[in-house]
Amino acid sequence: MILEVKNLTVWYGSIRALNNVSFGVDKGESIALLGPNGAGKTTALRAIIGILKDYGGRIEKGEILFEGKSIKGISPYELVKRGVCFVPQGRRVFPSITVRENLEMGGYIIKNPLVLKKNLEEVFELFPILKERQKQKAGTLSGGEQQMLAIARALMVKPKLLLLDEPLLGLSPNYIREVMEKIKLICKNGTSVIIVEHNAKTVAKYVDRIYLFAMGETLLKGKPEEIIHNEIFRNNFI
Repeated sequence: MILEVKNLTVWYGSIRALNNVSFGVDKGESIALLGPNGAGKTTALRAIIGILKDYGGRIEKGEILFEGKSIKGISPYELVKRGVCFVPQGRRVFPSITVRENLEMGGYIIKNPLVLKKNLEEVFELFPILKERQKQKAGTLSGGEQQMLAIARALMVKPKLLLLDEPLLGLSPNYIREVMEKIKLICKNGTSVIIVEHNAKTVAKYVDRIYLFAMGETLLKGKPEEIIHNEIFRNNFI
């Protein structure tokens, strides 16, 4: 596995947010962490990307391995250099600069301009709409286009692992379908993807595996076709 989270327990002050949680993702695989608000899904992402302390959280026990090496406590900047990128919820683009400038900022660690240009061309190939809109201010894009820009910006460094927090939040059905199709292509190109989502029924159609969280613990894990017919899933999401 490219990423392994083992027996992770996380606290926010006196509140236990994760209790002995384990999950992992293989190269080129997509997994979804699903569950209601407060289930611990976003906390798991924060632990991986090294920003738990910014939210008052701490890891009590457990391990986070990326390519077999511990990344627990490593800064987000260092993780980007190692190949781990995080796209937070809320379509956080830079609205006052152009689409192209947003993408170029995503490649800030790339020193070779030829490599930056090549990566930009590959991103435009994956997201043709962004190529068409590259001279527009990012703030003028639709919600779905901004979400694709946020994902595309993370892809500028060609990450090995992409973490997406609520990528479908507030999107229309057409954009939901388009974003998920793009995620499938991203995985096909070799990048592993972890998605945290509330839109469980839709995400289940596209990912390779599902982990269902509740109250900081993993209730179910397995292939989507197994999970969606489970009574626990049906009672909570259908």
